[in-house]
Amino acid sequence: MKSYHNKNKRAVRLWLLLPFLLMASVVEAQVTVDVRIDSLELWVGEQTRITLDVSTDTKSKLVMPQVKAGDMLTPGVEVVEVAKADTQQLNEGARRLVSQSYIVTSFDSALYYLPPLVVKVDGKEYQSKNLALRVLSIPVDTVHVDRFYGPKEIMAVPFSWTDWSLIFALSVLLLVWVLGLAYFYIRYRDNKPIIKIIKLAPKVLPHTKAMEEIDQIKAEKVWAKEDSKEYYTRLTAILRTYIEKRYGFNAMEMTSTEIIDRLLKEQTSESLDELRMLFQTADLVKFAKYNTLINENDANLVNAIEFINQTKVEVDENAVPESDEVTIEQKRSRRTLISMRLALVLLTLAALALLGWILWMVYDLVV
Repeated sequence: MKSYHNKNKRAVRLWLLLPFLLMASVVEAQVTVDVRIDSLELWVGEQTRITLDVSTDTKSKLVMPQVKAGDMLTPGVEVVEVAKADTQQLNEGARRLVSQSYIVTSFDSALYYLPPLVVKVDGKEYQSKNLALRVLSIPVDTVHVDRFYGPKEIMAVPFSWTDWSLIFALSVLLLVWVLGLAYFYIRYRDNKPIIKIIKLAPKVLPHTKAMEEIDQIKAEKVWAKEDSKEYYTRLTAILRTYIEKRYGFNAMEMTSTEIIDRLLKEQTSESLDELRMLFQTADLVKFAKYNTLINENDANLVNAIEFINQTKVEVDENAVPESDEVTIEQKRSRRTLISMRLALVLLTLAALALLGWILWMVYDLVV
């Protein structure tokens, strides 16, 4: 009876421990470490790639083997290069696969057993499997010694424009650079501006330009000719141009009535009566073939001059701002001198660096 109860107790314990055993096996299976090698055999001095694949949960803390270039995986097998680790997301981001590649080589022929690579996942160590690498020596033909030849004579390397084209281009650039630097230094030494400033002629005021053109009409005596259309066409064009520049609206594309209506916003109606009559007479002459009298033409010319004199805006050329501080020109001169000195130093250093680069390239080609 007691043995029967003991068996039942053992069975119950096994059933109770079974879920924990299954969970432990699942946790253990969450980390997989695999290693592979591209070539199991290679000649002395050849290289091959070893790839380490580690699969873990995304949230796990993974520490890859601390192997760097120049280390020995085992005596005789050297690590040449360590590639950057590649990470892939699996199972919709729940897991990850980290791949790390190592380029190895050997200069001694032998059969090498590579030790396992150790990774740490959440502080626990996991090892990969062992690998074997056979390094073969290159066979030497000691029978046919006549096939071995001594060193050849020194051969002259033929000239290649491709090798010297960059040096030639940089030399031309350096020459232009030095000439520019010399010009820059001479201008600086003589206290002259680097770029000559060309002063433009002052802008002619609108009323000045209009009066010059009216004087030309008076000199040519256009109003005394039989063709009044030419006279009024030129006179109204002068007035339209003046109004456009004086008041800032497109008078050249407006009718006479539109111009007067627009000017009424700036002046009183009485001051525009003579201008209105002038435009009306001009419209009759140009579109209705109206014949004017000489005294009528004279009156319209006087009205045009009177309108310009009443509406012109003079500029006070004698107005000079007074200041007790250093003038803008003096400030600019001081800043310019400092900038020029700094530029001279930087350009000189750059020219020396370019010269050194050219000499190094020539030395590399010749030697």
